[in-house]
Amino acid sequence: MTEAMLKRYKVWDAPTRLFHWVNFTTVLLLILVGLLMIYKKDIGITSLEAKIAIKEIHILIGYIFTLNLLIRLVWGFVGNRFARWSRIVPGKGFGAVLSGYIASIRSGNPQQFLGHNPLGRLAVVALMLMLMTQAVTGLVRAGTDVYYPPFGAMFAAQVAADGVNPASLKPYDKTGVDAAKLKALGAFKSPFGEVHLYTAYALILLILLHIAAVVRAEISEGGGMVSAMFSGSKTLSKQPEDLDD
Repeated sequence: MTEAMLKRYKVWDAPTRLFHWVNFTTVLLLILVGLLMIYKKDIGITSLEAKIAIKEIHILIGYIFTLNLLIRLVWGFVGNRFARWSRIVPGKGFGAVLSGYIASIRSGNPQQFLGHNPLGRLAVVALMLMLMTQAVTGLVRAGTDVYYPPFGAMFAAQVAADGVNPASLKPYDKTGVDAAKLKALGAFKSPFGEVHLYTAYALILLILLHIAAVVRAEISEGGGMVSAMFSGSKTLSKQPEDLDD
């Protein structure tokens, strides 16, 4: 393939690229710290102080993750055309676009896209739904477990015994806590914890599939998908299917 056959296109704007790498870093750290929380006893972490400290680290990283996610959700309405949800979320006619793309892969002459290819669009939607689920359930558990914002003050007020200042309550300390209210809070928070845990496992699987799909597309379709998340530009060998969208 000669240089003359290649054409460079500006695709991803700076905020989109920044979101991608901040999200990648925070999700990786959250998974690692989350595994540490799950297997803490197996590696010899038994003290309550250490347990709380690990959870607080997880929460603080989670705040960065959630803020970054919120910014991306907003940017999907005001960013450049490739960052917008209208170019990502499947809509009318998507089935035909998806079928055409799959057929092109099978034929050995895959279509090229400036933005996400049809399978990539589905992956992004699934990832974003999982990320939002993790953000919401994580914030709820941060409030119920260690009384962290934005819901911590509300949950502390719910379980505080009569006459006790909710701000004086400490994580995993039953001093000043109404036992019946604490039990009720435990029943409330349990489903959020289960959803958070199993969505994390599903997210890990989807991330691995996403990486595998990117590698496949990079090899078979070209375009520099990985480098584009650094430079913002793709270099394609044929006219992209979404050039005039």
